[in-house]
Amino acid sequence: MDVKIEPSWKEVLRQEFSKPYFLQIVSFLKTEKTAGKIIYPPGSLIFNAFNTTPFDKVKVVLLGQDPYHGPGQAHGLSFSVPEGIPPPPSLVNIFKELQTDIGLSMPRHGNLTYWARQGVLLLNASLTVRANEPMSHSKIGWATFTDTVIEKISQQKKEVVFLLWGKFAQEKQILIDETRHLVLKAAHPSPFSVEKGFFGCRHFSKTNEYLTGNKIDPIDWKLPQQP
Repeated sequence: MDVKIEPSWKEVLRQEFSKPYFLQIVSFLKTEKTAGKIIYPPGSLIFNAFNTTPFDKVKVVLLGQDPYHGPGQAHGLSFSVPEGIPPPPSLVNIFKELQTDIGLSMPRHGNLTYWARQGVLLLNASLTVRANEPMSHSKIGWATFTDTVIEKISQQKKEVVFLLWGKFAQEKQILIDETRHLVLKAAHPSPFSVEKGFFGCRHFSKTNEYLTGNKIDPIDWKLPQQP
């Protein structure tokens, strides 16, 4: 099948798209749509993280679990929401840590496209979800695909920062070669766990210290009004 994905990613992942597990994902999503299920994000945005952050440009990987499941929230970038959609609680807490860590004022929107364009791969472990049913697509094969993505970055790139927030993301640590990359771990920014080590983790300044130390341009974490 022909997957519409940015060329450098298409080359890195080309073998995945013809594997049985991936064809099963496609079949499952078609069946869901035929049954009248609402799927987020829209089809054109399922691979938005890849299309906005080419493989060649990846500097940071920020791993989420699955897309937001409310109307208009998910647009294919982990933790991010389009402009005009109120930032969910986890994203508000991310902004609070940014404020404490590097002094950024609270942005007026939650669209993280600006980060993605600079090389922050905003990757969810599952790339789709059924409306109002969190984790509803977590067992359809996406984990096999996104685990491969993490492994390819680990094997084929160097000096990438992996931000693993919460137990789920930290289980992916085994896929990463820590002799080549920096892994930063903290509690999840969700209101349920944010006080257990996310606040005060200083991951944004630590990321930039590592990048600049390796002669890589740092990330400008300040979101412009228009991403």
